[in-house]
Amino acid sequence: MDFKDEIKLFGDRVEKLKDQIQTEEATKNAFIMPFIKALGYDVFNPFEVMPEFVADIGIKKGEKVDYAIMREGEPCILIECKHWGESLDPHNSQLFRYFHTTTAKFGLLSNGIIYRFYTDLIEPNKMDEKPFFEFNVTDIKDNQIEELKKFHKSYFDVGNIQNTASELKYMNELKTLINIEFQSPTEGLVRHFAKQIYQGVLTAKLMDQFIGLTKKSIQQYINDLITERLKSALKKENDDQKIPETETANVQPEVKDVKIETTEEEKEGFMIVKTILRQKIKANRIAFRDAQSYFAILLDDNNRKTICRLYLNGSKRYIGTFDEQKKETRNEILTVDDIFKYAELLQQTVANYDGEKVSVN
Repeated sequence: MDFKDEIKLFGDRVEKLKDQIQTEEATKNAFIMPFIKALGYDVFNPFEVMPEFVADIGIKKGEKVDYAIMREGEPCILIECKHWGESLDPHNSQLFRYFHTTTAKFGLLSNGIIYRFYTDLIEPNKMDEKPFFEFNVTDIKDNQIEELKKFHKSYFDVGNIQNTASELKYMNELKTLINIEFQSPTEGLVRHFAKQIYQGVLTAKLMDQFIGLTKKSIQQYINDLITERLKSALKKENDDQKIPETETANVQPEVKDVKIETTEEEKEGFMIVKTILRQKIKANRIAFRDAQSYFAILLDDNNRKTICRLYLNGSKRYIGTFDEQKKETRNEILTVDDIFKYAELLQQTVANYDGEKVSVN
């Protein structure tokens, strides 16, 4: 299993288990330690991961941080943990105090769901107040996984991370500000646009009018972008369907030249099916093969053991399920999350191939 799959599955596990986790200690054991393990570190080797790491602060002796990831005998990442239901906002100062007393260049504050990474971009050896990298592991994006991968034991390089930390921090802050402006344009932004299209004096009444117009214009622009993308996708689908059968029959196996691109939605669907089936079988038995018209998910990478097919690139989405006679039934779904509705059927399909029966809870 590659790193991306492992983190996605970990996020699914956190979402399922969180309501059963009642204490901070349980959060550490169920969420934080598996997360550290996913980064390639041996949580039971104190030369790699030191629990209750002593970080003396001034005259206060015996102050401890929950975990320290060690490299060459020195801490490189300090980790402070909280219960998953607890807000992280009041706890920055605690990690801040630990940070400047050690040689660690990174601090991680987490409740097992939200992960905030800190460093010293503004002033050397003094932890920044704002994190340069933050994500929710139950809703982590592919680009965030790529950033997280830099902290993996196999790829960890202080200089490389710090070189990109500044850009990452400011890009995230800019995206937050852009989102705020899109949701509720500030007077400064409205005035900036209004001055370019209105030559007179911007009275309070006119400003109120331009605020409403700016908000509507932003929303309409976003809708137009989405519409254009949908049109392009539909046009591509229609163009594919217009190819005459005789023409395709005459074209000898030049399929190798056809570029099949696996979409993010298909990957997400695959991860959902893996999550469903991991309760019954090992994840490495689940494979996929992408085709032009559908995305097939297979048992043991065997075409004769199709678990399901996903049809996600058309105007409507479907999941194709299979009965004991391997007859396919297409079921319409609105989003890939609807795949969970067919969990028992998918498990039964796998059990049919393995000659077993699925017990109904």
